[in-house]
Amino acid sequence: MAEAADVPAEQQDSGTEAVAALLAAVAADWAAAIVSDDAARIAEFMADEWVMVSETGVSSKTEFLSYVESGELTHSAMELTGRARIRVYGDTAVFTGRVTNTAHHQGRRFDADEWTTDVFVRRDGRWLCVLSQITAAR
Repeated sequence: MAEAADVPAEQQDSGTEAVAALLAAVAADWAAAIVSDDAARIAEFMADEWVMVSETGVSSKTEFLSYVESGELTHSAMELTGRARIRVYGDTAVFTGRVTNTAHHQGRRFDADEWTTDVFVRRDGRWLCVLSQITAAR
């Protein structure tokens, strides 16, 4: 899922570039975890207070992972299209990108093209997602 980060010139120092590259890799690894349909592996990327906001409302980490664990929600593809926009603000970072994915919910296939914004916080040397916002691309 990772491509080069879109870091503005005024923020391009070696530290910011390194963090942006690390976050791009974290996002790619998280996408691979989601496609693996392994709830424990997916959870490693999420803070306990993580929520996802979508057109259907707000879902908690527990709700999302319970769908994965039950087999009601699976993913067979998740790909970043184009370049991610990553902004780093100390121990907080915002990752925005256009993502296509194929999911199955209760046996029905869904193909999605979405804009995704993930807010990450650095805790104990790890970047964890606290919020994911998904919006259908038009």
